[in-house]
Amino acid sequence: MEKVQAKMVLVNKGKETCEEIGCAGEGKMSSSRKIYMDYNATTPLAPEVIQTVSEAMQEAWGNPSSSYIAGQRAKEIISEARQSLAKMVGGQHQDIIFTSGGTEANNLVIHTAVKYFRESNKQRHDGLRDQKKTQGTYPHLILSCIEHDSVRLPVEHLVKEHEAEATFVPVSKATGQVEVDDVIAAVRPTTCLVSIMLANNETGVVMPISELSQQIQVLNQRRVASGLPRILVHTDAAQMIGKGQVDVQDLGVDYLSIVGHKFYGPRIGALYVRGPSLVTPLHPMLFGGGQECNFRPGTENTPMIAGLGKAAELVNKHCEAYEAHMRTIRDYLEERLKAVFEEQGIHFNCRLEGSRRLCNTSNFSVLGSGLQGRLVLSRCKTLLASVGAACHSEKGDQPSTILLNCGIPSHVAQNALRLSVGRDTSKEDVDLVVEDLKQAVAQLR
Repeated sequence: MEKVQAKMVLVNKGKETCEEIGCAGEGKMSSSRKIYMDYNATTPLAPEVIQTVSEAMQEAWGNPSSSYIAGQRAKEIISEARQSLAKMVGGQHQDIIFTSGGTEANNLVIHTAVKYFRESNKQRHDGLRDQKKTQGTYPHLILSCIEHDSVRLPVEHLVKEHEAEATFVPVSKATGQVEVDDVIAAVRPTTCLVSIMLANNETGVVMPISELSQQIQVLNQRRVASGLPRILVHTDAAQMIGKGQVDVQDLGVDYLSIVGHKFYGPRIGALYVRGPSLVTPLHPMLFGGGQECNFRPGTENTPMIAGLGKAAELVNKHCEAYEAHMRTIRDYLEERLKAVFEEQGIHFNCRLEGSRRLCNTSNFSVLGSGLQGRLVLSRCKTLLASVGAACHSEKGDQPSTILLNCGIPSHVAQNALRLSVGRDTSKEDVDLVVEDLKQAVAQLR
């Protein structure tokens, strides 16, 4: 009998092993071992998360709004997950709103800010004279020039439809950070939202959100006294959670976006809101059954919420250990890269003076013509990585606009590779990857 060949990919802790399986079930191991270093794009589910999701599917399949046992168990699981997420970011359980993911959370904030401005504009808090300061004008939003598309594109759409105005603040070419003074200088009487990511997904640079929030709080005191709408502050924390401490009290933000698949959880998300509707406005985009206190209606996805809660629980217990391990591995990676490529030239695009960066992220360029990042990756036999954000993968060999905005020259930026390590990445993995890169570059030179 002729064998039917199939290819099975076994994924274990960021490593792939290819195996050929015959119809009789016998297997022959291939020599092609794959090592994943693209954890900023997505992470695998932690084993504990898989178990939690599976148990919820079996034991808590009921509608959380129902009174019978399976429904009440689902309701309890959702409540426990909400508590875990709140603890993870330093908030209260009532401040957590579950969403389908980071994109929805970010869009919900932008939708809320615009609606909040329009409603505030109709009210006469301090007489007709003060209302005229913003009467008949568009809401104004401030973003950095390196925001994720799920923040940038909704705002650009509002501008295109003549429903809002926006300022995209540049980042410093020296630090890769948004400068607080530049954000404050961009504020107008009609400004209703400042949205700056907590950490950049390509460079790993951490933004000065605490300092920014403090400045805006001072500004808001004067604005409220003069009858102007308060400026709301939002940060997308997708890249920081699980890689460093995230505390909304220290950050001082009104909104913070949470993305499960960036910290070994399922592909759903949540939005932290500081006292939704009581302290901070929140306006739903959807209308339905009243779930999530009417802010995000729709029957809850109990198994995925359970998994998100378990992922948050793991972060609460082990974040310091995760961070220390990933920093050690990242530093070893950069040491090895420098040792191998220093003679021909290597530039670390993520090492920007005066900036703190994510513990797991290294963005670098091997210098030389014909060494564009995508070409190098195409020659790699072991490494699974990217040249930048996964959602920009269709842009071909064009250099990253994030790197260009950070002052990286075009000829250097087009050679960029972004390697992001994970909780289980080892020094052995690094050695294999660096050797793989060495051989790939040699083929192209």
